[in-house]
Amino acid sequence: MSDIARRFPENPLLLPKHLPPSTPGLQVISLLNPGVFVFEGKTWLIVRVAESIEQKHGVIFFPALNADGNTEIIEVPLNDPDLIANDARVIKYKGLDYLTTLSHLRLLCSDNGVDFYEPEGYPLLHGDGYLEQFGIEDCRVTQIDSTYYLTYTAVSANGVGVGMRTTTDWKSFEHKGMIIPPHNKDCAIFEEVINGKYYALHRPSSVEIGGNFIWLAESPDGVHWGNHQCIVKTRSDHWDSARVGAGAAPIKTEQGWLEIYHGANAQHQYCLGAFLLDINDPSKVLSRTVEPIMVPTEDYELSGFFGCVVFTNGHVVNGDQLTIYYGAADEFVCGAHFSIKQILSLLQ
Repeated sequence: MSDIARRFPENPLLLPKHLPPSTPGLQVISLLNPGVFVFEGKTWLIVRVAESIEQKHGVIFFPALNADGNTEIIEVPLNDPDLIANDARVIKYKGLDYLTTLSHLRLLCSDNGVDFYEPEGYPLLHGDGYLEQFGIEDCRVTQIDSTYYLTYTAVSANGVGVGMRTTTDWKSFEHKGMIIPPHNKDCAIFEEVINGKYYALHRPSSVEIGGNFIWLAESPDGVHWGNHQCIVKTRSDHWDSARVGAGAAPIKTEQGWLEIYHGANAQHQYCLGAFLLDINDPSKVLSRTVEPIMVPTEDYELSGFFGCVVFTNGHVVNGDQLTIYYGAADEFVCGAHFSIKQILSLLQ
């Protein structure tokens, strides 16, 4: 299956070996799904960095943050009858779920949108508090006036929810806590207040009734959310039959709010598609792509920590050019260009 993405010839832009671990004794396993923003004339990525400890024969190690905010290594023999370890990303031990890696968020910037480096004086963002004990992941960045809103996945033994921090300078951050409780993720706030209200896309999950669908919420202040509505569902026998989730903040166009989203099938193959929302009432879905606009086809998208994945939650808009930065195979950070007009032409 072909797509309309014009991938950077320099891909992958970032590999795990490009960044040092945050703590001695850990190793960087994957770089995933960066949030993207423009600040002081540069393109910035806030990359999810997943770390773990080197594994040894017969034993599995996995990291978590303790009550003091320090990394603690948990060790379990592979032959322990209470251990279920058949997924590279998640294990179950004594009835509880744990991540095989611990993620934090790291800032990188670029003068040309291709070559990224870690600037001095900017902090690493780690999990903070018991609701972020297993790390923070997949940050989306929305700028409204001079404030940047960071929405991210907060992971702990209590579940997976949406955390928020805000900043104006990227050096000091105000914690807003968990704004949407478990089980929820993929939260992207619109970059404009519409009729006096903030709007956000998010993705609750249900294993019994319903499914992994995209919902819309509204807020009077960007922190407290309500009036939740389900707006985009999975489609049987399609590339997005198992789950769908929002990418970055919707893009304002003359035709409506254009959202780039990810979808996956039962085989856990992740592709990108698009849908369009009414400009004045974003609860109204006007159209949607039938086929994906981006499909895992390159070797770096097919093989990695978790293969057959393209996943985005960050982009830069420059006229008709949409530059998407995306995670490939849950291990690498890559870039691709799209034409917004071409995406709009594929909506049905």
